Amino acid sequence: MQHTHDPSGAAVRRGESDDQITVSTRPAGEGQVVVEVGGEVDMLTSPQLRSVVLGQVSDGAQLVVLALDGVTFLGTSGLAVLIEVREAAHQAGVELRLACTGRRVLRPLSIAGLVPMFDIHDTIEQALQAT
Repeated sequence: MQHTHDPSGAAVRRGESDDQITVSTRPAGEGQVVVEVGGEVDMLTSPQLRSVVLGQVSDGAQLVVLALDGVTFLGTSGLAVLIEVREAAHQAGVELRLACTGRRVLRPLSIAGLVPMFDIHDTIEQALQAT
């Protein structure tokens, strides 16, 4: 797995196939982290998402916002990871919020009946400011 940095200096982790998934993290204030996800979240790429989010949870973040509007495909493995990281965050006392308006994410969440499990906002800013 490659580790690169975007122009802002935030860490970007890319899998074997750079066009499948990108996961970048950036601080967003005291104890707040935004994890921006792009590409396909499926059986091959979901372990990378799991690793990054669980790393943020264990590193002491108080709020993790998953920005998912860049996701082009969310498979059942991706749904399972979202549930897993939600539970891990809850157990660690970390708040997890999703920022997403994209049908490619909201539809699978809705079909699976998972929307009520998550705190979903339209934008990253709204997710960071929610109380």
